[in-house]
Amino acid sequence: MAEVSSKELYEFKKVLKELAQKKGRGTELVSVYIPPDKQLSDVGKHMRDELGQSANIKSKQTKKNVQSAIEVILQRIRLYKQPPEHGLVLFVGMIPKGGPGTEKMETYVLEPPEPITTYWYKCNNEFFLEPLEYMIEERDTYGVAVIDRREATIASMKGKKINILTHITSGVPGKHKAGGQSQRRFDRVIEQAAHEFLKRIGDHMNDDFLPLKDDLKGIIIGGPGFTKSDFAEGDYLNYELKQKILTIEDISYTGDFGIREVIEKSAPVLSDLDVIHEKEIVQKFLGELTKDKGLASYGEDEVRTNLTIGAVDTLLLSEDLTAMRKKFVCPNCGTSKEFTVKTQSEADKIEERCPNCNELLKEEESADLADYFVEKAEEMSTNVEFISTETDEGMQLFRAFGGIAAILRYHVEY
Repeated sequence: MAEVSSKELYEFKKVLKELAQKKGRGTELVSVYIPPDKQLSDVGKHMRDELGQSANIKSKQTKKNVQSAIEVILQRIRLYKQPPEHGLVLFVGMIPKGGPGTEKMETYVLEPPEPITTYWYKCNNEFFLEPLEYMIEERDTYGVAVIDRREATIASMKGKKINILTHITSGVPGKHKAGGQSQRRFDRVIEQAAHEFLKRIGDHMNDDFLPLKDDLKGIIIGGPGFTKSDFAEGDYLNYELKQKILTIEDISYTGDFGIREVIEKSAPVLSDLDVIHEKEIVQKFLGELTKDKGLASYGEDEVRTNLTIGAVDTLLLSEDLTAMRKKFVCPNCGTSKEFTVKTQSEADKIEERCPNCNELLKEEESADLADYFVEKAEEMSTNVEFISTETDEGMQLFRAFGGIAAILRYHVEY
């Protein structure tokens, strides 16, 4: 995917989520994908052809709505001399707000984060989002294996998700003192068992990773002893996979803990991967939190205060933050007050009176709490990082710190 910031990716995901919730009464929501090299005159001709074809739609209401949507698309593409660098996507249709007769025309024009490769025109009861969803999907996969003489664990890492695929034990006998010919024979038995174990590991990794080889960006191998090196240097792994080995790391653990340890130890190799970037940011915040005069701040009120005075260097927001920031205003004297609520029903129950004239305050503005903080951050040239809950650190940020934290430019006394 093209290089986009954490904030841009969050906002794009948010738009797609909103579009996915839009439903039409009939097959009257129109989606058009225009590649960057597509002639807009050809798109206009196709839209006029579709306008003519829509006359055959049996339902009068659906026909009217489809034709209205196509007219809007024709108007919008006339504003461009040519498609933008990555192309253009238009979603247009009548969206019902309640019962029959409450439909309202909605238009969305997007410039995607990477080039559109195929021209699409789709008319359905929902918008056609699959090409855009594919763009923001993390497709690069890493194979991970931790190996020692006793056991091996194989996992995949896609984006921020770690998936344990296989755990196998060796059955290789331990050390045995027999002496003489019996000792040599026993050593051969152990050597053969170790060989068979490494072969089993290779078979499992081939089965797990060969189907993914086009998206497999690399393989990381780790372990506490020499067995990992014997495996990596031997002929146990398919040659196509063997070429993808990025690093072999010495680690202390095996099993699930070993998988996480080898990923963290491979951070320099995986420095461009989101999961490492997120872990480093949250760990930096946690590190500052433990210092006597650390540059850490958390909680909605405290972080807002620090943002307002320009003390925040990096704002950390959880992607799972769903609260809203509401502004209530006195209809009589204009006095305003802001509230944070989790749901609209919670906002509807607020009965706050004006401290000046005792008039009941009315809701006037509403924004997602994340958007509210982003706007404040932009006013102060503060970096914004959206943190997923797919890592242990991200989940800790969300659960322990309410999904709002900051790394400060300077220490603030409270």
